[in-house]
Amino acid sequence: MPSPATSKGSTELAGHRVDRSTLPLLLTLGLGVFAGALDLGVLSPALPAIGKQFSIADGNLAWIFTIYLLVTIVSIAVAATLADRLGRRPIYMTCITVFALGSLAAVFAPNYPVFLLARAIQALGAGGIFPVATATIGDVVPSERRGAALGIVAATWGVAAIIGPAFGGLITHLLSWRWIFILNFPLAATVLVLARTHVPNRAAHARGPLDIGGLTLLAGGLLALMFGIQSIAPIPILLGIVLLGGFVQQERRSRNPVVPLSIFATPQLAKTYGLELLIGILEGSLFFVPTVLVGAQGLSYATAGGIAALGALAFVTIIPISGRALDRIGSRDVLLTGALFTEAGLLIFALGFGSLPLAILAMLVAGAGFGALLGAPTRYIVTTAVATPFRATAVGLLSQMLIIGQILGSSLAGGIMNAASNELLGYRAAYLTFSAVALLALALAGTLAARHAEASNARAVEQKASGPHSVEACNYDDT
Repeated sequence: MPSPATSKGSTELAGHRVDRSTLPLLLTLGLGVFAGALDLGVLSPALPAIGKQFSIADGNLAWIFTIYLLVTIVSIAVAATLADRLGRRPIYMTCITVFALGSLAAVFAPNYPVFLLARAIQALGAGGIFPVATATIGDVVPSERRGAALGIVAATWGVAAIIGPAFGGLITHLLSWRWIFILNFPLAATVLVLARTHVPNRAAHARGPLDIGGLTLLAGGLLALMFGIQSIAPIPILLGIVLLGGFVQQERRSRNPVVPLSIFATPQLAKTYGLELLIGILEGSLFFVPTVLVGAQGLSYATAGGIAALGALAFVTIIPISGRALDRIGSRDVLLTGALFTEAGLLIFALGFGSLPLAILAMLVAGAGFGALLGAPTRYIVTTAVATPFRATAVGLLSQMLIIGQILGSSLAGGIMNAASNELLGYRAAYLTFSAVALLALALAGTLAARHAEASNARAVEQKASGPHSVEACNYDDT
């Protein structure tokens, strides 16, 4: 039998068998995801320079990231809904264009409020890039090779997370923090040129008028809820809950819902969204690793950041491997493995962050676990369980659940650390809590459908793809 590298119509890319005809598409989508992901981490080392430029106190610099996350939550819903109705290519290109316009506004921002507005415009574009890219892969790549394709594109997101801080620091030191945004233009231009040729232009099958009322309630509810969580303010949280409750009622009545509630009636999908929320909470644990190492061992920030980077390196290494494993063993076993490694790594860190060798071991183990949890597995489940008409919307919900989890996780860690009698006890209590969350994720992953049931459902969804605009999914009765 010929090897994957020599099989007719296929090739090996980063160890993954993919159809040669999809390589230009994956390159186009991967570059777009890379651009959006890079702008989250690349600004971290530039914060002091930005604060000095605009005479902003350190505490107020957090809004650079907060505003990005808040608008991203809303833009995911808007872009995913439009991509299901107007087609993938126009919305993907629009997202890239809006992202580039936001970058342009950031370059010439004369003051801090305008700079924050520029960040909001960037997020308005960036929020839709990953969900639309994932939905496009679900449309084009057959289910038996979809895991590898998702893993390749998700790996570009991981690479951006690793090189972003180093790249941002270098550009800020040699040129100016504004050059970080200038360099987005050639990247965005390249993606737009490639997208005109390689991203499919066929419209999705969702029909009927856009549910403006539902979209408004969803966007307003998410924005209020996330603002309340970020600022620990009860009134926005309550407003968010009320608006989201109104959104549910609106969707029950709507003939053309923004989010078909039948998605949550499928146990496999409902569990997947819950699992994505837990994964986001676990991601919140990563934000505090350097702080813990500095406080517990007296390491420099550079050394502590280097140890954290080892985990990121393991993460990026495992992402494409886990993508390929999806096509062989199914999402349940990949997620179980990821949750187990994450649980072990966080527990080692909780009990051994005072030891340099144990901290390094913990980062490598947890990083490998996150590589299996993030990126491809949950998106693989959704793209194989939801047909084309609502695929982008369903994938967008995953991204929203992940961001909500990240905000909850970072808030949880901060609250536990602040409540402790001393910082070392606070660190240990926080990471023991995260290891308990990982244990819960492990238990939930174990209830997902087995590989053969998942494959059977994928075939059924593909066969019904040209049918009525509904969520197509089997009952997954074999778990």
